[in-house]
Amino acid sequence: MSFRLRAGLITTAVIGAGAVILSQGAAFAAPPAAPSHHSPAPADSLRSLAAQSGLRIGTAINTDLLASNDQYRAIAASQFSSVTPENVMKWEVVEPTQGTYDWAAADRLVAFAQQNDQLVRGHTLVWHSQLPAWLTAAAPSMTPDQLRAILKKHVVDEVTHFKGKIWQWDVVNEAFNDDGTLRDSIWLQKLGPGYIADAFRWAHQADPKALLFYNDYNIEFTGPKSNAVYQLVQDLKARGVPIDGVGFQTHLDTQYPLPDLLNNLQRFSKLGLKVAETEVDVRTTLPVTPVEQNAQVAGYTTTLQACLAVRACLSYTVWGFGDAYSWVPGVFPGEGAATIYDENLQPKPEYTALQQTLALAAGTPGRNNPRR
Repeated sequence: MSFRLRAGLITTAVIGAGAVILSQGAAFAAPPAAPSHHSPAPADSLRSLAAQSGLRIGTAINTDLLASNDQYRAIAASQFSSVTPENVMKWEVVEPTQGTYDWAAADRLVAFAQQNDQLVRGHTLVWHSQLPAWLTAAAPSMTPDQLRAILKKHVVDEVTHFKGKIWQWDVVNEAFNDDGTLRDSIWLQKLGPGYIADAFRWAHQADPKALLFYNDYNIEFTGPKSNAVYQLVQDLKARGVPIDGVGFQTHLDTQYPLPDLLNNLQRFSKLGLKVAETEVDVRTTLPVTPVEQNAQVAGYTTTLQACLAVRACLSYTVWGFGDAYSWVPGVFPGEGAATIYDENLQPKPEYTALQQTLALAAGTPGRNNPRR
């Protein structure tokens, strides 16, 4: 089965190797059958432990696997309290032919989430990639007014379709280059930088109750890109643009040092914004050595600890689970093993690291306050 790539293909991410591998403890059997009609999740599941700290722990979902793989579906239902569509809310999927919408796959994901008492992160409304072929062919010859009207219709139509069913929307995704300049996308070329504020206004008008996020990668580090995003969202807030939060994708790599993620979550939250880690995974070179797995465990532990330490951090989302289904090997040859479950959907030490970190947080006085 082929898989489309997630948002944010190239990242210079993260991790030092100076951690001790957490003991995996008791063996974990395959999760039970997916709960239905709000059946309680196991007490030691990630979602149950995270709830004690007021945190939603989520995953990106491949809807094909959700329909065809019972074990995958069971893990998705029992371990996570929020879900993000890998692809089925992206523009090329929902409007493959201009003016003709196909919401079927996305609607099934929303129904799954509702059945299992999960919230949904909508991903993504405005991006430079995975656009429908009809749009990429026609956009260069469109006038700015024509393209702006098409973009507005897309944002309003999609948000309206899911009104009341989406917790957080990634409204604008990856608008910056690593050097802090705006990406030279068709949106910037034709509409100028104002398209970002417009997208947030349109989304808010369509669903005033949804939380609206700017989402990007490599902003975990303090540097040109993170600083540029900081200036953007500070400016949007000052102008009264309805932006609620910033999503830190958090795609990490064991060959690089850890970012100063906690400091960045804190500084963005001080603007009065919510924050979230939206696409967490920790890739490494293959085959995995004990040293590299040590570093992967450190990456998952440290990133979750950072979110738990910031009250404005609403959610921590791993970008899929199961190494057999990860985007990493297709983009970074020779790398992989980036998720918290192995190729047979058995939990890895990375899973145990998250479990133990959540359990420790749940037992810390004052950590069970609701997040804001």
